[in-house]
Amino acid sequence: MPRRNSKKTEPEFNPHTVEKIGGTSIAKTDVVLDNILIGDRTGDEVYNRVFVLSAYAGITDMLLEHKKTQKPGVYSLFSGTDSEWAWSDSISEVGQKMREINARIFTDAADLAEADRFVRERIEGVRSCMIDLHRLCSYGHFKLDEHLMTVREMLSALGEAHSAFNTTLLLQKHGINAQFVDLTGWRDMAHLQLDERIELAFKSIDISKTLPIVTGYAQCNEGLMSTYDRGYTEITFSRIAVLTKAREAIIHKEYHLSTADPKIVPEDKVRTIGRTNYDVADQLSNLGMEAIHPRAAKGLRQADILLRVRNTFEKDHAGTTIETGYCSDTPGVEIVAGRRGVYGIEFFDQDMVGDIGYDEKFIHQLRKRGLRPMAKDFNANTITYYVTGPINQIRKVSEDMEKAYPNGEISIHNVAAVAAIGTDMHKMGLLKQAVSALTDNDIKVLSIHQMIRLADILFIVNEGDYEKAVCKLHESLVESDNNNVTALAA
Repeated sequence: MPRRNSKKTEPEFNPHTVEKIGGTSIAKTDVVLDNILIGDRTGDEVYNRVFVLSAYAGITDMLLEHKKTQKPGVYSLFSGTDSEWAWSDSISEVGQKMREINARIFTDAADLAEADRFVRERIEGVRSCMIDLHRLCSYGHFKLDEHLMTVREMLSALGEAHSAFNTTLLLQKHGINAQFVDLTGWRDMAHLQLDERIELAFKSIDISKTLPIVTGYAQCNEGLMSTYDRGYTEITFSRIAVLTKAREAIIHKEYHLSTADPKIVPEDKVRTIGRTNYDVADQLSNLGMEAIHPRAAKGLRQADILLRVRNTFEKDHAGTTIETGYCSDTPGVEIVAGRRGVYGIEFFDQDMVGDIGYDEKFIHQLRKRGLRPMAKDFNANTITYYVTGPINQIRKVSEDMEKAYPNGEISIHNVAAVAAIGTDMHKMGLLKQAVSALTDNDIKVLSIHQMIRLADILFIVNEGDYEKAVCKLHESLVESDNNNVTALAA
């Protein structure tokens, strides 16, 4: 059964907060200044906060590859194109985009010149490194593939350095003692672990009198990109909160953590969630709708640091707290969420029964192709993995499985995943209610996943039924439960 809220001894925390500002939010400079960074604060009220910044919206996509469409950026062109210098034109485009952002932010000519100088230094420095690496590898003794992850790390750092430098400069012009904390390792010969780099950077900073503006990317021996990919900013944010013993960690997003996506469910039906726990955050992460990266959440959870998710555009709203051990007083569903673009890879072989080698081979192929399983079905002779990722990689998994087991039959289904999630879902008849909400509205249920430890119920439906499924589940499980909705709204 779920744990109920209980009193506990509070650990020792420092008075400051550590706050992360996402890329879409930081791009709205005036809003961020008014709602987060300065607002009505005066004097010392500005301090005792640390800000960790993402790159401006779209910049990391240009530097690496587009997160959703996979349109190649600088890294993809450098690592995989037939044209040797296509990547150089691409990095010039990134520099131009950064300067356009600078021009929108800085009206003073001297400030704009300083911001542009920073961009030019970083862009041309990285370009020179990549040219030298390309020339070195042309001799054949050095393999480009062995250095590509280092290139990816170096490119990733550009976006966060740009936004953090600009924000620091802007705050200084407003008379605030802001400090640019560059964790990217730019021209730094030291090889440090992540925690060492953070501790070294904060060793001489008095947070009570200084406002640190920190790059979301941190260069370290572990390799943030190779370990966490696009989730690296939240890892940096989490480790800073843990190592400095912050009293609270805050993530500023362009939306509230709500009972459903207001772009799908009518806004007047959606409610902001007041409190939830890290278990719910993990389920959202599994659907690709991260409130916070699961590895970042782990550090905060173990340190018992309260996490708050706030809407950048509603400065007076307290947002959602994500707490260790929190459980709703009223059993029910708190969130209906889901994901399109899911593929069910179904493998059938009559000879499979009793042989675990099939599953081992299947999961090996998924890992080899960098595909993330969301859920899994199996019976005596059939295994189905539900995954997200590029269709070309999914087809390669299919081809490899067919080669390994020529008597097997494999098929790929384009589906969607929709989940009902809550901190306490031990409510009699909930599954029946959910299934009825779908089938009574002509939505075919292809698969259902419910575990004994009931944190979510996952439904696989046809992709064309995705939005309808979200709306009908929300209507039945959230909107109709008046007590639960009232509690959430409060």
